[in-house]
Amino acid sequence: MTTVLIADDQPLQRFGFRMLLESQDDMTVVGEAANGAEAARMTAELHPDVVLMDDRMPGLDGIEATRRIVAGGGRTRVLILTTFDLDEYAYSGLRAGASGFLVKDAQPEELLSGIRAVATGDAVVAPSLTRRLLDAYVHHLPAATQPSPSGSPDPRLTTLTDRETEILRVMGQGWTNTEIAERLHLAESTVKTHVGRILAKTGSRDRVQAVILAYETKLVG
Repeated sequence: MTTVLIADDQPLQRFGFRMLLESQDDMTVVGEAANGAEAARMTAELHPDVVLMDDRMPGLDGIEATRRIVAGGGRTRVLILTTFDLDEYAYSGLRAGASGFLVKDAQPEELLSGIRAVATGDAVVAPSLTRRLLDAYVHHLPAATQPSPSGSPDPRLTTLTDRETEILRVMGQGWTNTEIAERLHLAESTVKTHVGRILAKTGSRDRVQAVILAYETKLVG
């Protein structure tokens, strides 16, 4: 059973989300928050698997709430909901540690599958949308760590094998696991193993964070 906390300042929006989620056999809503401060506090108390987080709320917004939840170090993952798919708020949310984002006009099936994906540790941003997002806001990225005079690579990438580096690069280009498997002539299970190792070695929470790393280190761009 996946437990979900809904954070949105509009009661009708929360009601709609609750009705949808509780119609599913594998989901239950453990609470509702009307602002970011409530969301952060209730997450600390209830430890939900997923927080469905509106990005714009009065007082403490969803971005800062996400940052606080992630900084708490718990297992809760955050799925940002935004009005515009290339909104800077969504980008900021991913940088704050959210596991992905969806637009509020997504189909119900997309929202449900997104929650399930986040709950299992995956990212929910479609690869093509990830690329668009990062392309749009790449100028906000901090300067990548510069190689040392000896030409050493970024330290965050040094533990990756050549194959893992190659896969991280194409992840940054928006390739899905299926596309990676087909184009690099690998079994999809092998690709999933490589992706898991990339996340572990680079300390990335999920695929989206790994893609951001690829941009930060100029592996893609």
